Amino acid sequence: MNRRAEIRLHGEPVGLLEELADGFRFTYREDAQRRGARALSASLPLRIEPHHGSRLFPFFEGLLAEGELRKLQARQARVAEDDSFGLLLATCAEDAPGAVTVHALAETTR
Repeated sequence: MNRRAEIRLHGEPVGLLEELADGFRFTYREDAQRRGARALSASLPLRIEPHHGSRLFPFFEGLLAEGELRKLQARQARVAEDDSFGLLLATCAEDAPGAVTVHALAETTR
């Protein structure tokens, strides 16, 4: 099963974040590029080709709490503390810092 999330900037969908067997993929929506959306970060420039990484992209890691707060959030969400993608899905749909939110999508099998 692959976990997926819609990434929104100021409430507007801008991309898809996916957890794959060999890492992670972030893809900007084509229509987001036509609407003149900005890149989420310098490390994830706006482009048609997907961004791939063996680890969760630092930009998304930066949305997560650290230290004791991360432990507390993991416990409350019943997610392993080292499961950054799971924590994103559990904690960043409404209360994410800044303008970016992360919304879980149905898991897929591949």
